[in-house]
Amino acid sequence: MQRLPKNTTLILIDLQKAIDDPSWGVRNNPGAESNVERLLAHWRVNGMPVIHVRHVSSLSESTYRDGQDGVKFKEIAQPHPGETILTKHVCTAFIGTDLEARLRGSGCGDVVIVGVITNNSVESTARASGDLGFRTIVVSDATFTFGRRDFDGCLHTAEEVHAMSLGNLEGEYAQICTTDQVLGMAGA
Repeated sequence: MQRLPKNTTLILIDLQKAIDDPSWGVRNNPGAESNVERLLAHWRVNGMPVIHVRHVSSLSESTYRDGQDGVKFKEIAQPHPGETILTKHVCTAFIGTDLEARLRGSGCGDVVIVGVITNNSVESTARASGDLGFRTIVVSDATFTFGRRDFDGCLHTAEEVHAMSLGNLEGEYAQICTTDQVLGMAGA
């Protein structure tokens, strides 16, 4: 595996209290947050760039709506002083934010994406990142999702939805790696 440059940016997607609401249903990857913590610790110790993306929804029924506890970051993803916080209002972190300009301005060509929901904001951000020419890595065990019904009404487990989303990204848009693989590429 290729080494990650020192300016590789770790992008944390929507790791907010809203995602713990029971209304989301059954999730996969119960260890995702501990893997996010491991990656975040490595990035911080090595002075590598970290960007926290916060989702704020205008939908009244959303657990991510403005003014609610759900918009607050989870404890494991609390930004440190000097770390960038971007607020998005749509799925991808590249629309309505200055994410692309920040990455290009810092000379960053490589991003590592963690967070939620694999088949929603993670996937849409990774697709945009790949389309924009960034080397994009999605960390399979530091992302998670929930069971979901398909268009025909058939229920798919969180594991199935997660695997399909990662399959959609692998190759053309992103490289899919585990936390241990990313840490190895980052010199841990």
